[in-house]
Amino acid sequence: MDFRIVGQITQVEVIASSPGIRVLHYLRKAYGQGRWRKLKGVALVQLPNDSLRR
Repeated sequence: MDFRIVGQITQVEVIASSPGIRVLHYLRKAYGQGRWRKLKGVALVQLPNDSLRR
C-alpha cells in the first residue's frame, strides 16, 4: 500500500530489541553495528485517494 506520512510520528514505543529482530543480520551488514530496535508509533498519513488517516 502506498502512503505518505504527513505529520510527526508520536507515541513511539519499542516492540523488539536486537535478539528479537528477524532481519538483524541484514541491518548489521548494510548499516553496521548498533543498538537496533524495532519501533512502532502513530502518525497522520495520506493515502493514494488523498484521504487522511491516523
